[in-house]
Amino acid sequence: MATKAQDTRQRVLDVAARRFREHGYAGVSLRDIADEAGMKAGSLYYHFRSKDEIVATVLDIGIELVHDAVERAVAGLPAEAPARAVIAAAVRCHLQTFLAYSDYTSANVRIFGQLPPEVRRANLAARRRYEVLWDSIVERCRARGGVRPAVDTATFRLFLLGAMNATLEWFDPAKGDIDRLADRYADLALDGLLERSES
Repeated sequence: MATKAQDTRQRVLDVAARRFREHGYAGVSLRDIADEAGMKAGSLYYHFRSKDEIVATVLDIGIELVHDAVERAVAGLPAEAPARAVIAAAVRCHLQTFLAYSDYTSANVRIFGQLPPEVRRANLAARRRYEVLWDSIVERCRARGGVRPAVDTATFRLFLLGAMNATLEWFDPAKGDIDRLADRYADLALDGLLERSES
């Protein structure tokens, strides 16, 4: 069971993630976060040393939530699962988790470029771990003969993650079907746009 301090810390992070999403890095102050969290600004220092520590924690949580969910989804597949099933499962899980925790995940997409260099550097380890996970997923498929030899793993990963992360700008989970969206993304990523005879 979470302690009162843990509950308060989580409330601060939830408020901060939402405010960073809505107002950007520069548009959010410690006082803003404290006011919405129902506490005095000075009390924040019991949980965090600075605004930058709060935003760094929000960024890490956003990536780690998606990383852990995708890792579990792929690990739960049979070793002999075909490449299409592996990539499709990873795409679906990324989108489901990414959109479910959009206050946290959007911070990585929307405010990363606004952050001081030291805060961006602090987040690079979590980002790199997720990139390595996707690279390993593609290489798992390649090892089973499911990926064309000419495909560059890093380029595919950048293309796919960029496309999926952009859904924050236009997709409303309350109005759309995430599973259907995931199927469409997987189809485009794996089968492309053109008919075979046109390629």
